[in-house]
Amino acid sequence: MDRKTTLAYERDALRWIEARSAQPRALRRIGQLAARLPKHARVADLGCGPGWYSASLKRRGLVPVAVDSSAAMLAESKRRESKLDAVRADLASLPFARGSIDAAVAFNSYQHLPIDVLPVALARLHDVLRVGAPLDFTIGDFDSLDDAPTAATGGAVEQRWEDDPFPGRLFSFYRPHRIEALLRGAGFADVRIDRGRARRFWLWIRAVRDWTLPDYLRSGIRVLFCGLNPSVFAADTGVPYGRPGNRFWPAAQRAGLCLRDRDPWHALERGVGFTDLVKRPTRSARELAPEEYHDGLVRLEQCVHYFRPRSLCFVGLDGWRRVVDRRAVAGWIDGGFAGVPAYLMPSTSGLNAHCGLDDFVRHMKAASSSV
Repeated sequence: MDRKTTLAYERDALRWIEARSAQPRALRRIGQLAARLPKHARVADLGCGPGWYSASLKRRGLVPVAVDSSAAMLAESKRRESKLDAVRADLASLPFARGSIDAAVAFNSYQHLPIDVLPVALARLHDVLRVGAPLDFTIGDFDSLDDAPTAATGGAVEQRWEDDPFPGRLFSFYRPHRIEALLRGAGFADVRIDRGRARRFWLWIRAVRDWTLPDYLRSGIRVLFCGLNPSVFAADTGVPYGRPGNRFWPAAQRAGLCLRDRDPWHALERGVGFTDLVKRPTRSARELAPEEYHDGLVRLEQCVHYFRPRSLCFVGLDGWRRVVDRRAVAGWIDGGFAGVPAYLMPSTSGLNAHCGLDDFVRHMKAASSSV
């Protein structure tokens, strides 16, 4: 969460609550969500504020977990519902076990995250939700702004207003195509986006946590590794190249790209990101259809355009030959990809008997040598 925004809510929580109330549309959507969930399902109310929506969830037989970065807001939530589970946490670093949350709502909270932080926050959310868990949230509508910069990158912009009655707050606004791309990259499916009826300020969004890997990605990383598609093991564990016997992580450690084994979050902190050409997990890449490759290349080009990694490394020589160039060889790709230097290396799978660990270390060092 943006620090100045948290401080604004800490300072003026009671005054903000007096000036606001629960949104009727949000309450209706909570009712619709509750109808889809079993009794006692655990629902995270992310950016819960004074607990209006947590209380509504509890009345409907669900088990809300109120999450906010503001201690003052959480205190108001507890005052409204004394037995409420309340957790002080940043939306970009949710402190829950993998797959432990059955659904999530986040009304008027994610817009306070900086644009560069939102992809990480959505990937973190993907991790804590169970497969198939519904998500219902709002975010600022870019097209509601009269003074949005015309040069805003990729349909997203950050804004602070000098005349904000609660000074210091950050607001981030997105066009539908940008927020949909971020959600799909973070591992969500069935994305539906509506605009507010009375006042076009919010995008109202529903999505479902898909069985896949999220992109581990932020702007300007050192190197982005791209696999062909997640394995079943990776989708289950949340770790790219995580199957025992895969040489990716030992090679990455020896190449100096990361320090911890099978820890994509730590790798991301060091400027190493992960994505896949196709998001659908399979036991064999041969199960993928040609149109999935095509769609994946379009998505990846968009992803690179948004986040501008300093280099891109495709992992899987045989897969690249099937998808793009039958005569491709390991090494730098002429012309790069989507405007950034791009490197092609062999698969690190234990089934690849043609390469040893030293070979993978050499390729990884080369792939990151342009930065």
